[in-house]
Amino acid sequence: MKQTSQNETRATLLVSCKDRPGLVAALAQALYTQGSNILDADQHTDPKAGQFFQRIHFDDPELAGPDRDGATRRLEATIRGIASRYEMTWKLHFQAEPTRVALFASKTDHCLYDLLLRHRSGELTCNIPLIISNHELLRPVADHFGIPFHVFPVTAETKAEVEKAEIALLEESNIDLVVMARYMQILSGDFCDHFASRVINIHHSFLPAFAGGRPYHQAFGRGVKLVGATAHYATRDLDEGPIIAQDVIPVSHSDTPEDLVRRGRDVERRVLSRAVRAHLEHRIAVYDNKTVVF
Repeated sequence: MKQTSQNETRATLLVSCKDRPGLVAALAQALYTQGSNILDADQHTDPKAGQFFQRIHFDDPELAGPDRDGATRRLEATIRGIASRYEMTWKLHFQAEPTRVALFASKTDHCLYDLLLRHRSGELTCNIPLIISNHELLRPVADHFGIPFHVFPVTAETKAEVEKAEIALLEESNIDLVVMARYMQILSGDFCDHFASRVINIHHSFLPAFAGGRPYHQAFGRGVKLVGATAHYATRDLDEGPIIAQDVIPVSHSDTPEDLVRRGRDVERRVLSRAVRAHLEHRIAVYDNKTVVF
């Protein structure tokens, strides 16, 4: 007899709507009626915005049955019914369908290596079918991990056409998430809109401080005692997208700009991997240019 994997029966539901009494009970009852077993549930209410958010991770044995497609349709219909009643925005993610991730990088390899190592060790559960760069320099990294490497040289004159080609490749590869692992190009508003809330960038400062280029040098010029990194969703507004994760490290008057760059790499790796993992585990709700991270 075939043994059922947990991946086959588990799913995650993210919902948001105007706050009102009875939402938690209604969602729990809907899943119970469907035959699902709630494994983990977390919720948040923003009283100022009057918004309710909930993440529910649950098990539905019917998803591993002979009629998985039918079970999926019944589950979606159940959720659609409760969502319609309470005017909910909702997303349903099945654990058996790992997120497909494209990594973008330029010449700096520390974030790229870190994500690939975490993926290989099983810490980041996803598929990585390709890496995109605007330089050839990191091809040996991709070759080492056996991942196809695509180079799209970018100039101001070719940027629009290059992005069209990149989007075509991403769509052809069914990419769900783009991760800018120190990809030193500014993505256009059209690109960000096409993958809204699906492009994660790592910025090497504690935003909103020191946005834009050379943030470590900006920080050195201000004599700050902390430097940090920020992972956020990329939007049309440079370095102003919804923040997912941040961290800082202490620095001193004796640190040079080069010291800040060197020391900052560690915090960049940690923050980016934390944000990517939160996205892969469907723990992020975006609203009003900010996030709830369960």
